[in-house]
Amino acid sequence: MAKKYSNKINKIRTFALSLIFIGVLVMYGGIFFRSSVVAMTVFMILGLLCIVASTVVYFWIGMLSTKTVQVVCPSCQKTTKMLGKVDICMYCNEPLTLDPSLEGKEFNEKYNKKDKKTITK
Repeated sequence: MAKKYSNKINKIRTFALSLIFIGVLVMYGGIFFRSSVVAMTVFMILGLLCIVASTVVYFWIGMLSTKTVQVVCPSCQKTTKMLGKVDICMYCNEPLTLDPSLEGKEFNEKYNKKDKKTITK
């Protein structure tokens, strides 16, 4: 079974978006506790904290995105941003690398780790 990879920046943005939906659902869950002001307040505050955490993650990935390396994908010819030595094109999911020694090897996200002992292939 082939593993589905996606661009690191898109993964983090998806996580931030999911925090917004979780926050809204938690706040919506607070409506079911209208009879208990304390329980409803706890749900609303937890939902608000999820949305604030999402804002922090979006800000962090925005700042991180300004420091990325922009490369032209050899497959689709679009400019994409890379985090680390290996990444996936944001548009066509083509594996990309900045390390010439990794060219031609099978894509593995473990190549971005500092510890080379974890890579077995």
